[in-house]
Amino acid sequence: MQTIQYYLVGGAIRDRLLGLPIKDRDWVVTGASPEQMQALGFRPVGKDFPVFLHPETHEEYALARTERKTARGYHGFEFYTDPNISLIDDLQRRDLTINALAETTTGELIDPYGGQADLEQRILRHVSTAFAEDPVRILRVARFYARYARYGFQIAPETLALMRSMVAAGEVASLVPERVWQEFEAALQEPNPECFIQSLRECGALAILFPELERLFGVPQPAQHHPEIDTGIHTLLVLQRAAQLSQASTVRFAALTHDLGKGLTPADILPSHHGHEERSFKLVGELCQRYRIPKQFQHLAELTARYHTHIHRAFEQQAKTCLNVLEACDAFRRPTRFEDLLIACQADSQGRTGFENRPYPQADFFRAILLACQAVDVQAIIQLGYKGEQIRKCLYQQRLEATKQVISHFKTQSS
Repeated sequence: MQTIQYYLVGGAIRDRLLGLPIKDRDWVVTGASPEQMQALGFRPVGKDFPVFLHPETHEEYALARTERKTARGYHGFEFYTDPNISLIDDLQRRDLTINALAETTTGELIDPYGGQADLEQRILRHVSTAFAEDPVRILRVARFYARYARYGFQIAPETLALMRSMVAAGEVASLVPERVWQEFEAALQEPNPECFIQSLRECGALAILFPELERLFGVPQPAQHHPEIDTGIHTLLVLQRAAQLSQASTVRFAALTHDLGKGLTPADILPSHHGHEERSFKLVGELCQRYRIPKQFQHLAELTARYHTHIHRAFEQQAKTCLNVLEACDAFRRPTRFEDLLIACQADSQGRTGFENRPYPQADFFRAILLACQAVDVQAIIQLGYKGEQIRKCLYQQRLEATKQVISHFKTQSS
């Protein structure tokens, strides 16, 4: 009978070697069968292959396994587990060398594919050609790049070349919407989500998965407002700024998609983009439907697409227009979402070359209007004996007066 061995694997070792906090600890088990694991008190949870939870720590323990490609796409695999499968066999099927690290229970590092050297050299490199069998790995590499770019990591040229060949072979087109969104949302939560978009573009996957974003690159904007000129570059700068301003992935998604309509601007009016807001609104809806993106993402992104220009031009607008923006955005019932909209708009304004640190007083202006309108006493209006439409009209009128006072205050401060 083989001796059961437990090995700490993957991210816990990678992040410890990088001096980063360890979030999760995953284990691989060799020399064991599912029946033996359950006899030892481990609770089975794996669907596709045997994974167990430790009876005390509740950390995941997976039996060492190999896999065989049987069909196109990331579902097209057969997994094989057996007590005779070695740790080295298991590590070989992993995506990147920096994730193919293991450690014995006594602390001995096992590094058969050069992961430690790649960590030191800041390289994201695939373990073997088996990488090409799973298109999800393109998204995972892009996500790891978004996580570690700030530490100087780059994608190895040979890995990028392999990703391009996978795209050319049509593997990316077989990805199901839910899996794409799962990786996309995770990438939005990374420190540099713009690197996710960059790497997908470099390997050709962006044009297939998110053509709405790919179309933005090369589209000009007025140089006096956008020194970076290229709409695609502006979009990456906006996403980068949004990541600096907010941890919310909903805000980052809204920042990324706010200008999608500029990719469809008629050539004869460039570099102007008249009407891009409504085009963007429509494209956001189509993108969210295609990938079954949760409604909280869609709603904020749609509001940002439609109203970011209104917010930018706050000081040029009449009180009625400002109040109508609040009502259209449902700011009185959803003030937190409206705050997220303001942050996304700030990211848009500051996501321009040379504008990164320029103040964005429009946000405070709309915050002040919302606060003043919230102070209007609805109960006092009801006590006047008004009903139904009368209440609505009176409430609107008092909020309009409150808006005018805020505008007057800001004008006095700026004069």
